[in-house]
Amino acid sequence: MNVNLLQKLQNIGEKFCESHYFYVIITNNLVIRFKLCIMKNYLALLLLFSFSILNAQEDPKTTIQGSNELKLNMAYAIAGFPEVTYERIFDDGGSVGLSIAVGVDEDIDYNLIAVPFYRLYFGEKRAAGFFLEASAAFFSEDTNDGTGDTAFGFGPGLAVGGKFLTKSGWVAELLAGAGRNFLNENLISEIYPRLGVSLGKRF
Repeated sequence: MNVNLLQKLQNIGEKFCESHYFYVIITNNLVIRFKLCIMKNYLALLLLFSFSILNAQEDPKTTIQGSNELKLNMAYAIAGFPEVTYERIFDDGGSVGLSIAVGVDEDIDYNLIAVPFYRLYFGEKRAAGFFLEASAAFFSEDTNDGTGDTAFGFGPGLAVGGKFLTKSGWVAELLAGAGRNFLNENLISEIYPRLGVSLGKRF
């Protein structure tokens, strides 16, 4: 599994954290430590933003016009691995989309990752609320043999998430999941992350 990207996100979080820890087991031989406490000012801003998003949402019975979304994964962008997502929304509660991320930080082993996906939404509003995602990823990653070469990976993935939608069509999205790589497993990650804290617009 590519540890550098997760460590990068972890290090960013640690700059704003205080003391308490919890542990998330990613694989049998990898434990990623995250801080449970976030700096008070940062947490306050996050709660204020979430409260504002929730209060700005329209009546569930009202349909937001537009079937297209563009989003930027803010967490990956801060970590030096900016990801842009396009999503096409259907009227049956589902959607399809494509996420593309490019590594711009030399500390991250991933060079490029493309993730086509399908989502099924369970919220009252159209394509909002809790969702399940099935995906596949094609990616390029630096090999772990010290040669400086790159290799390609491919495999399916699953994720869960939540999407908040405002009256004007702005979206905030949280996503967490992972996928299994079946190519060049001896040279690159067997598990790849599917994570996101994204902001965007429906149009």
